[in-house]
Amino acid sequence: MDNVEVRFELTLKSLEPEFGAGIDLQAILFLIGVQELGKGAKNFNKREKLEVLHIAVCRLLSEYSYYEFEGYDQDGWPHYKRTEKLPFLNPSEQELLMKEAVVNYFEKLN
Repeated sequence: MDNVEVRFELTLKSLEPEFGAGIDLQAILFLIGVQELGKGAKNFNKREKLEVLHIAVCRLLSEYSYYEFEGYDQDGWPHYKRTEKLPFLNPSEQELLMKEAVVNYFEKLN
């Protein structure tokens, strides 16, 4: 297991007391999106859930300069603009990038 995978597993373990065992990357992205949205826990419809995931991805990739925060719309939802084209990544490379970004996100919180 490489360093990113080890760090990601440690991040999962640190989240288990609050969110339970079995939390995965998708669930963590949703949690980050909800956190960045700043509206607390609520019932989201399917479209909103996808938008929450998009917020998380944009927020995480903003640390790599692929996105830049633009501001909030009238409903308080954050908006990002793409500042740099993402390189082609196969699915496993995409997952590894997101895991690394998640680890970095939580390390900055601590």
